[in-house]
Amino acid sequence: MPRTSTPAVSGWFTGEGDEFRLLGTRCSSCASVFFPREDIHCRNPHCTGGTLEEVPLSRKGRVWSYTDSRYRPPSPYVSNPELPWVPYALIAVQLEAERMVVLGQAVPGVTVADLTVGMEVEAVPGVLYADAETTWTTWHWRPVGVTA
Repeated sequence: MPRTSTPAVSGWFTGEGDEFRLLGTRCSSCASVFFPREDIHCRNPHCTGGTLEEVPLSRKGRVWSYTDSRYRPPSPYVSNPELPWVPYALIAVQLEAERMVVLGQAVPGVTVADLTVGMEVEAVPGVLYADAETTWTTWHWRPVGVTA
């Protein structure tokens, strides 16, 4: 029986392949962009208030900072405790058009040794984890020009 593909967090991303995008919100009054998305009110303390609309974020950005995760994080992160922990690279990516930094994992196989500050990366679909019935999807950052 095939697994169901389900976003780990509903409403944070959409699309496949070149159409894959993280989803944020933009305030109609001050034009501030938020990710994760904001559905209640503008978080800009200088804003007089406006409506929030869903917007796709830039697919590409530049590495602002990075590190590696050498330990199994606590709940709510899900991992199989019966399998050995595999470290992964964590990347903070600056999206210039949105003037914000978005954190995420690097694609499997990319380590901190492969990354440099300022390197161009792109958001791509990824897998957070899988169980017997479901593949829980997320986003990963992949250096531009590297195939998954």
